[in-house]
Parts: sequence; structure tokens; C-alpha cells
Amino acid sequence: MSGKAVKGEFVCVVCPNGCFIEAEYEDGKSPGGEAKLLSLTGNRCQRGEAWVSQELSAPMRTIATSVPVRGGDFLLASVRTKTPIPLAKVRDVMGEIRKLSLDAPLHIGQTILRNPSGTETEIIVTREVQSA
Repeated sequence: MSGKAVKGEFVCVVCPNGCFIEAEYEDGKSPGGEAKLLSLTGNRCQRGEAWVSQELSAPMRTIATSVPVRGGDFLLASVRTKTPIPLAKVRDVMGEIRKLSLDAPLHIGQTILRNPSGTETEIIVTREVQSA
């Protein structure tokens, strides 16, 4: 073991079970600098283990928000990232999304922004908005 062993608590968000997971891992503060999962308990499926490993090495998030719409039957359109983005980029991506204002009509799955803040994802529409 190259780093200090620490314990952490996680609530898995992969599925609706919301498993409370207790994990022991190397903190990643040693040379090489990568956290390493040593053991865990509380997960009901293998996805929990994979998720905790991901959280330790490179946490990812999906953003869901809304954007103003001009000339539509709704004032806002819900949007989200097509794929998860690095947690560290969430604030920057939200800054780009906040600058948007869209024109109706909008269709579910329509891309409104590509590669925000250098991430390899798209911001897509999740609510149909017809012209008023």
C-alpha cells in the first residue's frame, strides 16, 4: 500500500436502490497520486463497486436544468448533458448553459450546445416546445 488507508461513506446513485456504501481506500496522496479501492460493504450489486471506484478516481456528473425559450408554448425548455461530465467541469458547463436563450420550436433530443467547456458531450433538449 503506497497511500494512507481511509474510510469513506457513499450513497450510490447508479440505480434506484440508493445503497449506503462504506469503503476503505488509499487516499491517493502518495507518489502516483491515484486513489485505490481496497474494500467495500453495503452495495447490493456490482455497479456499486464500479461507481465507488469511479468516484474515487474521476467523479462524473450529469447536469439537468432549463433554458429560456422565445416564441414557444412554454417559457422554459428542460435540457441535460447527453453523457456525464467531470465533476470539476460542472460549474463551467452551467455557466455556458446560463448564457443560452433558445427559439421555438424545440424537439426532444435536439442538440443545442456541443462540447461545452471542452467536455466531450452535448447539451440536448428533453422537452418538446412548439411555436406559440
